[in-house]
Amino acid sequence: MPFGPGSTPDIVARIVAEKLQPRLGQPVLVENKPGASGNIGTDAVAKAAPDGQTLGLSIAGPLAVNALLYRTMPYDAARDLVPITIAATQPSVLVASDRLKVSNARELIALLKSNPGKYNYSSMGAGTISHLAMEALAARAGTQLVHVPYNGSGPALLALLSGDVDLACLPAAAVMPQVRAGKVKPLAVATARRSSALPQVPTLAEAGLENVYAEAWMGFVAPAGTPAAVVRRWHDELTAVLVQPDVREKLRAQLMDVVAGTPEEFRAVMQGDVERWKPVIEKDRITLD
Repeated sequence: MPFGPGSTPDIVARIVAEKLQPRLGQPVLVENKPGASGNIGTDAVAKAAPDGQTLGLSIAGPLAVNALLYRTMPYDAARDLVPITIAATQPSVLVASDRLKVSNARELIALLKSNPGKYNYSSMGAGTISHLAMEALAARAGTQLVHVPYNGSGPALLALLSGDVDLACLPAAAVMPQVRAGKVKPLAVATARRSSALPQVPTLAEAGLENVYAEAWMGFVAPAGTPAAVVRRWHDELTAVLVQPDVREKLRAQLMDVVAGTPEEFRAVMQGDVERWKPVIEKDRITLD
């Protein structure tokens, strides 16, 4: 687990691990190795023995985007890791302060276009999906925004609540309690289609901004060289756990949708993220080292 205890991927890992133990008849341990935007823990998986005893549960940063943000990487995700399945996705939600007096994404876009560079947004940190999604939004809308990075979704949301920033695009689990409390306004989800977890919130595409996606997917990977039969066994076991009704319900409570797809579909998502974010990262010269 390349992130700390209590993080969204960690929650998913522990829900799945609990269900795997009786199926496999042996303990399944979750070991947290956070740091370097997820690179440290993901590198530990890449360098583990390919014997089926070590898996990783990682996200878009360490498995796709970080290679565009760091000049040097300790591993090559495409070469050193084998995708097994995407476990689940969580939509990111574009939220605004009530001070902006906008009621939907179309009104926001009009406001931003008429005031380039006037408004700012918080993110979970430079190079995170919450940062890249807002830069993509500004580019598609033909305007500019001021980026204010924070260390995680909690501080980024607090900045919005306290009035330090005007906007944010953050994971649904982080923002929806404040949305329900009426403290921030949800304008859109940054997903290709409406999320089943938040069916009432329209997509950015419905507001005229195509291809601005910030789905927080989490997927299981194994070290390269793991025998194909072992990868198939892990895929079968993991997907069987993920589709269990109680597991779906636990993840839905975290505003996540179960995916449980194929390794080929997972690899295509990883490559798609590289292709989607490369122009944004190059345009803004975003780097983390």
